Amino acid sequence: MKEEFIKNKIGFLPPAGWNLTKIGGLADINIESISTKNDPEEKIYYIDLGSVNEGIIDLPQTPIKFRNAPSRARRVVHENDVLLSTVRPYLKGFAKADKNIAGYICSTGFAVLTPEDEVDSEYIFQSLFTETFQRQFEQLLVGSSYPAINNSDVKKLFIALPKSKEERKDIVTILSKWDKAISTLEDLIQAKKRYKKGLMQQLLSPNGSGRAGQKRFPEFEGEPWVEVVLGEAFQRVTEKNEAEKITNVLTISAQDGLVSQTDYYNKSVASKDLSRYIVLKKGDFAYNKSYSEGYPLGAIKRLEEYESGVLSPLYICFRPDSSTVDSDFMTHFFENGGLDHEIYKIAREGARNHGLLNVSIKDFLKITFKVPKMEEQKRIASVLNQAKKEIGLLESELTAIKKQKKGLMQQLLTGKVRVNKEVDYQHAL
Repeated sequence: MKEEFIKNKIGFLPPAGWNLTKIGGLADINIESISTKNDPEEKIYYIDLGSVNEGIIDLPQTPIKFRNAPSRARRVVHENDVLLSTVRPYLKGFAKADKNIAGYICSTGFAVLTPEDEVDSEYIFQSLFTETFQRQFEQLLVGSSYPAINNSDVKKLFIALPKSKEERKDIVTILSKWDKAISTLEDLIQAKKRYKKGLMQQLLSPNGSGRAGQKRFPEFEGEPWVEVVLGEAFQRVTEKNEAEKITNVLTISAQDGLVSQTDYYNKSVASKDLSRYIVLKKGDFAYNKSYSEGYPLGAIKRLEEYESGVLSPLYICFRPDSSTVDSDFMTHFFENGGLDHEIYKIAREGARNHGLLNVSIKDFLKITFKVPKMEEQKRIASVLNQAKKEIGLLESELTAIKKQKKGLMQQLLTGKVRVNKEVDYQHAL
């Protein structure tokens, strides 16, 4: 009976020398909270649910007065505490606190776990990302009308734990090294992105005279950029999917561009009737008039991942005239916010409705902007393409390393692979 219970809850039988332990027996939960009677003028640093994602905490830059803080700002965080988001735990809003955030206040949407020591803190933190815990979260959420678990649930979550402190430490040391490698690569990617953004601003933003980029290649120095009308440099795409032959429904993600809904949402959220949807071909552009983070005036993206797809008629779709503009150049130009100033002028006052800008197709196509001659466009695009390629290679490497670490975690944290078979951990028990 016990074996059957373990398999249902954990999915495996721990090896000899390991225990099946409830988190409540390994860590205290929510040991300190601030009172509603706290000094309303006291300044606090608040961590909300959206600030924690897969081990990363987006730290608040400025404090807020307690009286202005959300009512859920209650949990006190200490060094080595583990934050476990109890709301939608499958999104992996988990993190381990370091000394820099000791004393910060987090949302009551977190369970704050305080283990006995740093080794167990790191061990619990790493374990939260395993299939073992994801399975337990899923079981707890079945039939629930709200995707959350409560603190009593957290206490009853099972963890497979080596009895030997030495073995736990060895496992933690290995996984921490992988985390360091991942963190270093993530920092490098961010540095490359900052470098690319700086290049874009120099090569694509107007100089003091407003005629050309701030930085020019020597062979193009002195040549003015020419003004073009969007509706002349691009042809509006209006072809409807009347025969409904194309079923690849696209959506615009500010971060990922034009992507398939089934890839992005794991399902299609489009209407069943796709006959009025616009047919896009690879290389076509689409403008999403909705506000999104980093894109206050909407995002313009190019279809790159698929040969074709269909998009809601709510978007403005257009195809570049290759005799006037280089497609790669325009991709970077739009990403740099090249049309933001003009879109701002035609977005009518008070036109935002739930983040949607009131930009008419007619006004959008009348927008004018300046571009260099084709040869310089291609030269600029080549430099920025190379920077983009380098970032893409690093991101692919990061994805591979994370996948490898996930596999290693599944082996080490279940005891399927022991850290060092030559070490007899049992002698320490």
